[in-house]
Amino acid sequence: MIVDIKQLNKTELQIMKYLWILKKGFMKDIVEQFPEPKPAYTTISTLLKRMCDKDYISFERLGRDKQYYPVLKKNDYFSKQVNGMITHFFNDSKSQFASFFTKNADLSVQELEALQELLQEKINNKKK
Repeated sequence: MIVDIKQLNKTELQIMKYLWILKKGFMKDIVEQFPEPKPAYTTISTLLKRMCDKDYISFERLGRDKQYYPVLKKNDYFSKQVNGMITHFFNDSKSQFASFFTKNADLSVQELEALQELLQEKINNKKK
């Protein structure tokens, strides 16, 4: 896991999402994922280089092309972002965050039941 995970900007995050789905991809594969109007290859090239410099992605050279792949794991990134939000907005209280989320998210009965099941499973594991 990368210890110092900075928040990705909007386009960097979009590239990461595409790479998490693709697992590996050439620049053309990444650009193809974007909706119209697609960003310029030079823009994506600059972002890919910057993301390589930050060790969020890496690449293998295949001839003259580079095949990019994520180094930063999706779960690591989102865990870090959620934990930062909990620290900054909920006084470092996970229960305050959970309470806020369940009160303010418009969850269906099925989603609430799934959440209840998950919580019960977590409680049972903690009691062991």
